[in-house]
Amino acid sequence: MSLERKVVYITGGSKGIGFGVAKKLVSEGMKVAISGRNLKTVTQAATYLGDSSNVLAIASDVTKLDSEKAAIEKIIATWGQVDVVLANAGIGHFAPVDELGHEQWHSMINTNLNGVFHTLKAAVEALKKSKGYYMTLASLAGCNFFASGAGYNATKFAVVGFTQAVMLDLRKYDIKVSTIMPGSVATHFNGNEPDEKDAWKIQPEDIGDLVVDLLKMHPRTLPSKIEVRPTRPDKK
Repeated sequence: MSLERKVVYITGGSKGIGFGVAKKLVSEGMKVAISGRNLKTVTQAATYLGDSSNVLAIASDVTKLDSEKAAIEKIIATWGQVDVVLANAGIGHFAPVDELGHEQWHSMINTNLNGVFHTLKAAVEALKKSKGYYMTLASLAGCNFFASGAGYNATKFAVVGFTQAVMLDLRKYDIKVSTIMPGSVATHFNGNEPDEKDAWKIQPEDIGDLVVDLLKMHPRTLPSKIEVRPTRPDKK
C-alpha cells in the first residue's frame, strides 16, 4: 500500500502507542484522525502532529457504537475515505481476582473488547470500499497470563481471538486484518511516568515503524498476529 494521502483512524491516539503511531504515519504523508474521550486532550495532541489539513482530532468514546459511527462519518466528511483503522484504545486494572472490582472488570470489557468491536462495526463498510486495513492493539497479555491480570488477560485474549476470526471474515473483501501484541512499552499506561528507567522497553515509535512495515507489505502477504517484545528485558 502506498501511504501518501491515505487516511488512517487511530482510537486512543492522544498519547502512548496511539500517538507514537500517529506521529510516524503523519511523517509518511498519511492523513491521520485521532480520537479520545477528552476533546481538549486530543486537540492538544493533534497540534503536535501537524496542520489541520493532515490531522483531525475527534472526541469519541469507543464503548459507545454511535460515538464511533459519528467519528467515522466525520472522517469521511473531511477526507472522503477510510483506508486504515487502528483500534488502540485500552485500559488496565490489575488486582487479584477476589479484589478486582465489578466496575473495574466491566470498564476493561467495555473499552478493550467492546471498543474494538464498535470501531470495526463503524468502519467496516468504509474499509470494504477502500480495500483497507484493520488492526487491533492487543498485548502479550493476550497469550501469557499472570497473577493479578485476570480482567486484563481476559480482554486481551479475547481481542486476539476476535481479530483472528475477523481476519477470516473480511479477507474476501480484500481487507487485511492484523493484531499487534506488544510486551512492555514506555507509555503512561497504568500510571507509569516514562523516563530513563524505561529505555529498555519498546518505544511507541517502534510500534509506529511496525505499522508502516505492515502497511507497505505486498498485498499477497499478511502477518496476522505479531508478537513484539523488548530485545533485552530489564533484570530486576
